[in-house]
Amino acid sequence: MSKTLIRLQQGTMVQPGRAGGVNMGRALVTGASSGLGREMATILDRQGHELVLVARSEAALDELAGTLRSPTVIIADLATAEGRARVAEEVTSVDILINNAGFGECGLFAEIDERRSVSMVELNCEAVVSLTRTYLPAMLERGAGKIMNIASTAAFQPGPTMAVYYASKAFVLSFTEAVAEEVRGSGVTVTAFCPGAFASGFQDAANAGSTRLIKGRKLPTSAELAAAGVAAMDRGNVVHVPGLVNKVTASSSRFTPRPLMRRIVRYIQDEAGDSIGSRR
Repeated sequence: MSKTLIRLQQGTMVQPGRAGGVNMGRALVTGASSGLGREMATILDRQGHELVLVARSEAALDELAGTLRSPTVIIADLATAEGRARVAEEVTSVDILINNAGFGECGLFAEIDERRSVSMVELNCEAVVSLTRTYLPAMLERGAGKIMNIASTAAFQPGPTMAVYYASKAFVLSFTEAVAEEVRGSGVTVTAFCPGAFASGFQDAANAGSTRLIKGRKLPTSAELAAAGVAAMDRGNVVHVPGLVNKVTASSSRFTPRPLMRRIVRYIQDEAGDSIGSRR
């Protein structure tokens, strides 16, 4: 399979080519190297979209590209202003934008490395704002386009021991809803997809695999959640929370006293077997 490789951090800039076969428009997927992004890219490829895949991992993107028709592959760190600017420079227009790149970290805020927390905000929030602002105006001019921002059920309440991650997803949800209302009736849709926990490499990367939220649970797969997300985007849903339990969880935050909600989340975010507040 052919692909275009753009090594942003090394300064090699190549214009993306078009995919072979029937073209359903260009779709840019960030965080495409694994998990939800990888599965969404696979779905969009089957639908006939010309794909632009963005992530930091060259090896993982190369492996994925080999399974797709003819993607453009961009190696970039979207937590940096340079990475975001260069993606915008190389890919001037898209029909679909999926802001999926992001990460979390489990632990007490005062003990997590400051640079990691700041980088989380840069990737989870700044990249979403930057890429949305880059591609939305042309969509509005054409009167067509779809943007999906990956939020989380974490967006609906504060998250002790994952304070920055929960707050970043609350930002994504609020930002997405606001922009969706601004463009209502324009032919452009903006969707916040809010999954709960699912099987991926996220938990291990976030040091969250031993929490009560995750440990011992049979979680839905990335493929299942990706299908739900793409379907919600295609319907033009503004907010989509997949699964009955997740819907109940998200809704319950509106009726639960805030002090109680904080304690509940702290409990489920602590390691299995810990007492409340015992994480160090």
